[in-house]
Amino acid sequence: MQGDSDQGLDIGALAADPVSQFRNWFELTRDAGLVDRTAMTLASVDSRGRPSARIVLLKDIRDEGVVFYTNYESRKGRELLQNPWCALVFWWDRLGRQVRIEGQARQLSAADSDAYFATRPRDSQLGAWASPQSQAVDSRATLEQRLTELEREYEGRAVPRPPHWGGFCVVPESVEFWLSRGARMHDRLRYLRHGDGWTIERLAP
Repeated sequence: MQGDSDQGLDIGALAADPVSQFRNWFELTRDAGLVDRTAMTLASVDSRGRPSARIVLLKDIRDEGVVFYTNYESRKGRELLQNPWCALVFWWDRLGRQVRIEGQARQLSAADSDAYFATRPRDSQLGAWASPQSQAVDSRATLEQRLTELEREYEGRAVPRPPHWGGFCVVPESVEFWLSRGARMHDRLRYLRHGDGWTIERLAP
């Protein structure tokens, strides 16, 4: 594996909190030649406790956690609004690094979602209105017809954010940093929330 490291990962070299440490690692991905360094697996659970997972894109790193945006009426949106506990996984193969985040997804304010929505490409803004995400549709043509109708409706004016579309911030309770090492003796260091602070422990690979 390209990311195998003999330098190792030591508790004493980590930042005091996991979000700061995540920022440090995320910065290393900038010039790593990854297909998309923002891609992360998001796992949620339904009312029966059955999990589902999909890839979403990281859009912001805040002191309280990491942010992504979605349709609140999609499967993941509905599940997170019902049960905010979720898990995220980042895998950066060229660096041999993985980050696992477990915590609660908190819905962002309308103002925050409005501000981000305004930065999206216009076709993505229209797509947020056109697609009843995760719902069954009779044909591709139906979706494309709806998009065409919206293009006409908003021609020459700004596209507002749909009320059913916005952001979540995943606030971590546990964050694990995994570094590939030789002989499959990988380094795994995990932050656990403890009151207002964090404890760090080493896990066996």
